[in-house]
Amino acid sequence: MATPEELVRGMRENMNQLAQACEGLDEATASRAPAGRWSPKQILSHLSGPEGMGMLPLLKAFLEADTPKIDLVVENPFYTDKRDAMSFTELLEGVRREYEAVAAFTLALTPEQLARKAHIPAFKDTPLGERPTLEQMIFGLTDFHVRFHTDHLREVVAALRASGDA
Repeated sequence: MATPEELVRGMRENMNQLAQACEGLDEATASRAPAGRWSPKQILSHLSGPEGMGMLPLLKAFLEADTPKIDLVVENPFYTDKRDAMSFTELLEGVRREYEAVAAFTLALTPEQLARKAHIPAFKDTPLGERPTLEQMIFGLTDFHVRFHTDHLREVVAALRASGDA
């Protein structure tokens, strides 16, 4: 089992990688998307979670009931008019704040809390399975998910540059 400190160390490293992937990206490019893909701004919006909620309610649900059922809507960019009006830099700062809040939450957890489970049907066919522990969920969210979307952002930017749209 990973310690809270290990989870947070990985989370912060992945956030640094995301920030590096965003360096030098101008507002016009950040607002565009190749056909059928999300824009860089939409990717950051997705990583922030639902507007006004973020990721913490999902994680706190593990502590609020025994094996709570959590219905997730995957592949939702949570891209609202408010987020559309924000600059790319503001969206990146929002992601940073969200994951620092997740880090603070994580650092306060006990081994018993990290071992609590939830039932997440949307994860049935994923490596986490549909009954992940809170530790697995934090790791999945802050490691796999952030790395996946950092790579996603790099691919989108490369596609925009290759097409001359960047």
